[in-house]
Amino acid sequence: MTGTLPQGHLGLLETPLAQELLTSRIPARLGFVWPDGTPRVVPTWFHWNGREIVMATYTGGPNAGIRHPAARVAALRAKPAVALTIDTDDAPPQCLTIRGLAEITEVDGLAEEYAAAARRYLGDGAEPMLAQMDQPGTRQARIVVRPTWVGLVDFTTRLPSALGGVLG
Repeated sequence: MTGTLPQGHLGLLETPLAQELLTSRIPARLGFVWPDGTPRVVPTWFHWNGREIVMATYTGGPNAGIRHPAARVAALRAKPAVALTIDTDDAPPQCLTIRGLAEITEVDGLAEEYAAAARRYLGDGAEPMLAQMDQPGTRQARIVVRPTWVGLVDFTTRLPSALGGVLG
């Protein structure tokens, strides 16, 4: 099935490789445009809920040492077009690329998706960290990306094109 879906098809999210990457402990790399027009890429924890990628970042948390909102929130509100990649570093590399628009909502306390991501990334170490961060005054921005384009490369059945881009 993987080889029959063209790059860009949302059905690629249902493939075994995409599902493996979406549930892995590999951080997503979020690409977006800074207010000065230059590109930025930041690694970030994420939670896949079956329809969208949800990331969270702090907008407040004086008891947790957060003094100002993450600057990417304003940048994403101004220019919401983003790209994400989740990729391995072993050979052959595997890569899931997602494009979409970021939507931001703010929540008091910790976003439930942030807690779910922390549990996935940290295992047993998540609960003490979450308890420390979930203090009065803590606020997070939920950054939600609904995929509009999906690419998948495994360097075995789906190869990048020698002319740029991805075959298949």
